Formats: sequence, C-alpha cells, structure tokens
Amino acid sequence: MLFTELELPSEIIRAVTEMGFTEATEIQSKAIPVMLEGRDLVGKSNTGTGKTAAFGIPAIAKLDRNVKGVQTLVLCPTRELAMQACDEIKKFAAYIPWVRPCAVYGGAAMDRQIIELKRGANIVIGTPGRVMDHIGRKTLRTDNLRTMILDEADEMLNMGFREDIETILGFIPEERQTVLFSATMPPPIMAITKQYQTDPVVIKVESKTRTVESIEQKYFEVPMGRKTDALRMLLIAYEPKLSMVFCNTKKMVDELTEALVSKGFKASGLHGDMKQQSRTQVLNAFKSGSINILIATDVAARGIDVDDVDAVFNYDLPQDNEYYIHRIGRTGRAGKSGAAYTIISGRKQFYELRDISKFIKADIARAELPSKEEIINRKADRVKAKIIKDCESGKYDMYYAEVARLMNENDLTAEDIAAALLGMRIAKETSNIPDIGFVAPREDSRKKGGRGAKTVKLEISAGRSSRLAPNFILGALVDATGMPGKSFGKIDIFDRFTTVEVPEADREHILESMTGTKINGQKITIKPYEGRNEHFEDDRHSRRGGNFRRNANTKGKGGRRSNPGARPRS
Repeated sequence: MLFTELELPSEIIRAVTEMGFTEATEIQSKAIPVMLEGRDLVGKSNTGTGKTAAFGIPAIAKLDRNVKGVQTLVLCPTRELAMQACDEIKKFAAYIPWVRPCAVYGGAAMDRQIIELKRGANIVIGTPGRVMDHIGRKTLRTDNLRTMILDEADEMLNMGFREDIETILGFIPEERQTVLFSATMPPPIMAITKQYQTDPVVIKVESKTRTVESIEQKYFEVPMGRKTDALRMLLIAYEPKLSMVFCNTKKMVDELTEALVSKGFKASGLHGDMKQQSRTQVLNAFKSGSINILIATDVAARGIDVDDVDAVFNYDLPQDNEYYIHRIGRTGRAGKSGAAYTIISGRKQFYELRDISKFIKADIARAELPSKEEIINRKADRVKAKIIKDCESGKYDMYYAEVARLMNENDLTAEDIAAALLGMRIAKETSNIPDIGFVAPREDSRKKGGRGAKTVKLEISAGRSSRLAPNFILGALVDATGMPGKSFGKIDIFDRFTTVEVPEADREHILESMTGTKINGQKITIKPYEGRNEHFEDDRHSRRGGNFRRNANTKGKGGRRSNPGARPRS
C-alpha cells in the first residue's frame, strides 16, 4: 500500500516522500489506519519492519494543535531506541512546526530535558525510569495524554521494567488509546494487554526468515584491522557495477568512505546526520551510476529502492539478525542474481555470524579472499578478451599507420608495441590492488614477533627531536596495521629518524597502512630502510629502543615499565 492511500495529512506525505519512502511496509499499512481510528492495538512485529513509522506517523496525525501539553507518550527499552524514535518522528513532522517531539532518558542532563518539556513538547519518547522521574517531579504532566505506546514491550519486560510500566500506566487517564508493539507474545505481555487495553486489534506480521535463493552468501575471515583491505580486494576482484556496504555507525561510514575514495573508488556515504539535500544528491548519483559504491547505516538505507545492486557487503555485522535480511535483500531483485559478502574478524564475530545463519535458515559459506596474483591474471584475461574482440571488429584499424610509423622510426616490432600496450593496460587495471597476503587470520604472524622469522627494517621520518618514545611508535604501528604488537621487533630511535624491524611478509601492508599517519601529533613518512651512518649522525645522542615488544609486562630500558602516557625524555 502506498502512503498516499493512507489518508494522512499532506505535510506528512511530503516528509515521508522526501525521506525516500513511497510504499508502506506490512506493519505500517495495517497499523496506521487502526491508530487513526483511535482503537487499541497489539502489533506483533520484529525490529526492522518499520514500527517507528507505524506508530509515529499516526501519533503526529492525531495531535490536536489546540491542546497544550503531552498528548502522546512512547516508552522504549533503551536510550538508543528512544533517541532513534525521536529523530524519526521529527523527520516525519518536518513540515508541521507545532509538533514538538522530545526524548527523555537516563544518563543525560535532567535540566535540558525539563527545558524541552516546558517549551511545549507534545510527543514524549522515553525510557521507563526517566519517564517516572519526570512524572514524579511533575515536569511531565499526563492530564491531556491521549495515546500511550509501548515499543518493544517484551524487551522492556525482559529488562525488568514491568513495575515501572504499570506505575506509569497508573498515571495515565483511563480514556486513552493504548498501543503495544512486541516481537513475541509471552504471558506477561498478554496480561498487560488484558489489564490495560480495551478490545484491541491484533496485527501479526511474520518475519521472513528465509533469504532469497538467488543471492549467493559468503563470508571472509580476516585479521583485525584488515577489513578495509579485504573490502578493497573484493571490490576489485568482483567489480560490481552497483554495490552497497553496510556499517553500524555514522563514524565508520565516514571513515570507510574516505578510505575508499582516497584509493580511487567511486564511493559515497549515507547516514542520519546528512541533510536531506545531500542525501538526495547521493541517492541520485548512486541510481545514475556516477558513484557505484554506497556506504550506509541500516537506518539511512531505509527506503532506498534500486533494483540493480549487484552485491551487498557487510563491513560490520548487523546489530540485529533481522537487519541482515533487510541488508542482503537489496540485491537479487527483479529476478536477477545477487551476492552478499560478510567480512568478519575474530572468534566473537564468527559465532555471531553463525547465529545469523541459523536465524535465516540458510548457509553462509566460508570463502577465501582472492590473491593479488589471481586478480591480476583475471584482469589480464579480461583485457586480452577485449583486445581480441576489438581486433575482430576492426574498431581500431585506423591506427595501423601509427603502428607502422612507430616500428619504422624506433626500430620496434609489432610484438614490442603490443607487449608495452598490454602491460600498460593491465598495470592500470591492477594498480589499486592492496598487497595483502592473507586469506584468513594468520596464526604465523601472531607468533613471529621478529624472532625466528625473516625481518626487514623500515625507516620512520621522526625521531628523538620529535619527542618520540618506543611506545608511541609501537602504538601507532598496531593502530594503523591491525597487527599485534609482538609482530614488531627492535625499535631504534635516533635524533631525526627511527628504524623498526618488521616481518618481511608484512612489509608492503605496513608501508601502505602507515603512510600519512601521525605519531605524537606529527605527520610522518615511512620507507624501506636503506642504511645510514647512524653513529656519525647520532653518535653521542642515540638512544636505542632495544628489543621493545608488546606484552603485559613490557619494560623500557633499565627495567622500568614503559608508560604510554608519559612524556619521553629528551
């Protein structure tokens, strides 16, 4: 059902349309008309099915401009859900200025919430404990309350909020509409329904726990800190025309977008902090193909309707199993095949993904990242196939004369020219491939620690004169590369530069990861160490970092424990 068919105010339709929504979800199309009628409602629906709009939109539509005070109260189990619901309701009411939603929750300043309530909040969204505090202080009055909404009621009961909920309901006028949403219907929920609702309409929306068969689902297990490299490798290897990458936070969306764009990918981010104009521009660019990688949070991706997404990448595991279904459902549409790739690190994420697999009742197959050599060979085959096709079509026959001139003037053969052009084209196609030699977390790199394994030295363009200490350098290496501290060997700090021993197998990854990094506030460069006369440059002042390795009892020179927060001595 379209939102335009739900008899909603034009201001709400306008806001919803600009948010990218045109068609209501099942819970929305069934719940909104019931709430608009003023009837009590029980909605059985999981997270991710659009419940906030299902109760938020009719709550706005039912507000009476001439009535002062709070008319709708929404209870949520957590502050995050309360904040999210409040933000969504504000968006739905963007063109109705007298609608004033307010979120109240613990862990935030009470004074600021009191000010918002006094300014005329007419929809309050909050956690049970903080709502009770405001009722007790009489900063939240319920005299004019007309609609009471319990969102994720079963979760609130699981968290021990039953007494709080019943206390709050005791303050609410009996002549009210009571709406309850819950993923499950255990006996305590039914008891609340029986005691506090009158002849409620029951709406059940069954979640789709099976994913589309046309979607290929794989996961790749990589070491901590290497997810971005793995994503780059997959994007280069599979070359999806349009792809979506999901992250859990706005910060991660921004950071990943910057990382991909800096490497030449046509990517853009999408999250809740973006203004509507920017959001619209990004979506239009994605739909037109001028950018082919969209990096988004789950909330920001709602309402995006694009049928030609070739692949979905889960950079972060979804925070709710239901979200996984919504994410991968972006591909494999309109009868086309699609792919969903999940990147995980560590045992915890492995078990979380296994739970998702059980939830969706489908296998998510383990796969190995393609190697750099495999990608280069694949690209080369593609280039050669295109050359053959173009030769057969006669597309470039006009250049025979130029080739003949090159041969005559430079004593070259046709094979020389063809080899150079082929090499140039393949080099261009493969220049962006990260040099990462892993297909899964490598136990060997954790055991190396610079002892018994082949190592090389790298040179960092800062030393004692920049007030560096070994722990500063090691911390920067670990943070940038994602490698454990014991992978690194001896750190030697000189006046103007520093050398560090690293596993030879990880040299390229470390060089790439550390480029542009700041250590102790100073931007550094890093390169292979080619040897210097250290004693000549630094003879009297050289301070050796020694075999500085990261473990619980790391000590600096002289047996003193290194203090990451201490200022290095000069």
